[in-house]
Formats: sequence, C-alpha cells, structure tokens
Amino acid sequence: MANEAQKALIRRLDLVAKLDNDDREALSRLPIAIREVGAGTDIVSEGQRVTQCCILIDGFTHRYRHTFEGKRQIIAFHVPGDIPDLHSLHINVMDHSFAATTRSKIGFVSHEAIWSLCLARPNVAAALWLETLIDGAIFREWIVGLGRLSGKSRTAHLLCELAMRLRSVGLAPDHVYCLPLTQHELADALGLTVVTVNRVLQEFKLEGLLDRDRSRMAIKNWPALARIGEFDSDYLHFRADVDMKASPPTAH
Repeated sequence: MANEAQKALIRRLDLVAKLDNDDREALSRLPIAIREVGAGTDIVSEGQRVTQCCILIDGFTHRYRHTFEGKRQIIAFHVPGDIPDLHSLHINVMDHSFAATTRSKIGFVSHEAIWSLCLARPNVAAALWLETLIDGAIFREWIVGLGRLSGKSRTAHLLCELAMRLRSVGLAPDHVYCLPLTQHELADALGLTVVTVNRVLQEFKLEGLLDRDRSRMAIKNWPALARIGEFDSDYLHFRADVDMKASPPTAH
C-alpha cells in the first residue's frame, strides 16, 4: 500500500499527466524515506552534491539564493506534492538552497530508484519531465512579474498562484488557505521591502479583496485580485480534463 509520500506524488502527477494504473502501482512501490524538518532548516544547501530527490508531503518550503552582500532572494515556493529538486537528477550539484519555510514532512527517494522507475515506466518518465517544464514555466512567470509588474500586481499574482496550487491538492477550499509566510519572506520573494508588502496587504484588506489573520489567508474577491495580478493559470499546465470545479476561475 502506498505511503503518504507516494500518495502525494501520485496525486501531483495526476494533475498534469495521464498515468495508468500500472504507472500508479509502480509509483506506489518507490522506496521513500520520510522525516520531518524544522522551520528554517536547509534541506539541501547551495554547492551540495545530492543523490536523492525530495517530495513535500506536508508543510511549506522555498528555494533561495543569497547575493554577495548577503541579501536573500526567494526564487520559488512549494506546496504538498511538489518535487522541488527534481532537476538534481541531471544537475546534481545544487546552485541554490532549498529550505523548510515551516515545519515540514519530506519524503526522500534516491536518484537510482527514480532512474530505475523511469526506465521501466516511460509514461512516468514523461510525467516527471513535464514537472520540470512546469517548474520552468513558473520561473518565467515570476521573472516577468519581478521585471514588469508593480509591487501591488506582483503581490496579487503570488497570492492567486498559491491559492490555485493549494486548491489543486485540496488545501484551499472557498479561496481560503494557510499562508505561513512572514512579511519578510514575502518581501524576499517579491523583490519588495517589508514596508511595501505591509502597505499592499493593508490596501487589499481595505479594498475588500482579502482578509489575513496570522497564517490564514482568505481571498474575498477573486476576480478583482486576479485582475490586479494579471493572473492567468495557464502556465501551471493542469490537465484540461482534471476536475477543477472547486478552483477559482481563471482571469483573462
């Protein structure tokens, strides 16, 4: 029987690729070791040579780099089911760090086991390759935001993206989800100051677009927030036949 890491992985791949029952059975047999990682702990550090991939089962993680001056840029957030370091199958020396944002449960699977699975199940190999392509699509979306969108639009876009990604795995019903990010972490991801992030969030609250209480984020006016963020979920590449009825509509 599949453990929780294997179930999270299968659920994620089912969102973007067509797996058959034999594919799912093969995935359920992947040898995955599970452990918990404390908030703020590096799971993999820049420059480290790695021989395994991680699957986020529960919690929240981020990827980041530091400038020579010590300034941090967060370059990605990850939600349950994601495989944040799948690229390490081909590039096994990390060029950035990957850390637990909150206390998180992580599954670890060796590169050898993944390669064996890919050779035995080409359909799974294609699904994992698609995962790396979607990861690149999210990077491109972030680059456009950092380079061309206002701070307000960037913030709105990120909040919409996280809502959609969490909703796809059943963690954001009715536009409400856990956002365990401090304003410092949001600022480091958005390329803004903490003061600006605080101001933008207060503006959204006053405009009736959202409500935030500690780590609880509730989007109250999805169409308006998506419009401000120029958010279109196409870059997340969910399968067209996946049931996303519980998800907020895409803004165009």
